[in-house]
Amino acid sequence: MMTTFDIEQLQTELDQKNPRVILKKALELFDNIAISFSGAEDVVLIDMALAIRKDIQVFSLDTGRLHPETYRFMEKVRKHYQIDIELLTPDRDVLDSFVKKKGLFSFYEDGHQECCGIRKVEPLKRKLAHLDAWITGQRKDQSLDTRQDIPEVQIDTAFSTAEHQLVKFNPLLNWSSAQVWDYIEAYQVPYNELHEKGFISIGCEPCTRAVLPNQHERSGRWWWEAGAKKECGLHAGNLKK
Repeated sequence: MMTTFDIEQLQTELDQKNPRVILKKALELFDNIAISFSGAEDVVLIDMALAIRKDIQVFSLDTGRLHPETYRFMEKVRKHYQIDIELLTPDRDVLDSFVKKKGLFSFYEDGHQECCGIRKVEPLKRKLAHLDAWITGQRKDQSLDTRQDIPEVQIDTAFSTAEHQLVKFNPLLNWSSAQVWDYIEAYQVPYNELHEKGFISIGCEPCTRAVLPNQHERSGRWWWEAGAKKECGLHAGNLKK
């Protein structure tokens, strides 16, 4: 297990490095590591990682509320790369009880945190408990409020426990959206067809909408809530206390 000192050394080593260098280091250091897949950035990471190591582990959160286009996108990626994608689903009993009590759209009235907690955070927590490290597609410019201070590699404070230290890599941290899409075009990487309909940041269907020209990409997520907290809990460590 890596110590905090090791992490600080690694942060210094990977500071401002390009995504391939960060990915290569992550896959060298950890065998029990996985890529979290949901959007365009994550497929770029899969594309890069497969050139380094063929046996990469990939998982995705199936909340049960995704767009039809997103399900088709998942299948497109699975077939394109000939990889297994593990779909993580909510605890059935907890979800049944929640929907029975609050209905299907409670988040419009009392916020998205409870629904995201059941459909996304709990399944992710179950998965991460069995990993030593994970790789995300977070970028600084995705959120001026919550993603400006994240490093290339960190101890995941949201999902680490006293018994289990989890390391988190963010290889695309310093890339812009334009760089991601340049890569997608250059290497013919599959992408979600919703991007052609004005969607930039894509989550669950009831909580995501297309954005207007020059609107920030996260403004299409949970648009009925205050702009400073556009995190579902997967990256809860980003939120300022």
